[in-house]
Amino acid sequence: MDHDEEAFTRWARERQLALLRTAVLLTGDRHRAEDLVQEALAAVAARWRRLESGHPEAYARQVLVRRNISWWRKHRREVVREVDDAERVTRDPTAASDRRLALDRALAGLTPKQRAVVVLRFYEDLPEREVAEVLGVSAGTVKSQTHAALGRLRAAAPELADLLGDLR
Repeated sequence: MDHDEEAFTRWARERQLALLRTAVLLTGDRHRAEDLVQEALAAVAARWRRLESGHPEAYARQVLVRRNISWWRKHRREVVREVDDAERVTRDPTAASDRRLALDRALAGLTPKQRAVVVLRFYEDLPEREVAEVLGVSAGTVKSQTHAALGRLRAAAPELADLLGDLR
């Protein structure tokens, strides 16, 4: 194994779980997320010499987001499901597992683009400018998608108001 292969393998082992967490949040589907991560790792491996000294993780995230967008465009499964009162989490909203379930349900009600914006802005903690670059849109689009997504999240899961209160 040469130096490039070793360096890539080391990097991939270190970052694979973080990329998988991001992909699961983007897709809401563990199996699709695993496929996306493999595609992203293959794309990074193919360009490793150029990316090694730069930002391979940023490139991998970009691959995750763009391939996920391509997938939902192809399948047109942008059916936004409204969460009715019977499906809302009724248990103690301070319990971590209940909050996670409520958040997962609320995220499922977003369009894929809104979900990508929320994940990149608030989970990956990327600034608007970088989110715009990853998604290939303007910063204004990121702002408007963020605003719409947060409004939808607040409506779908009022029990998460304390989490969403400071987000803009």
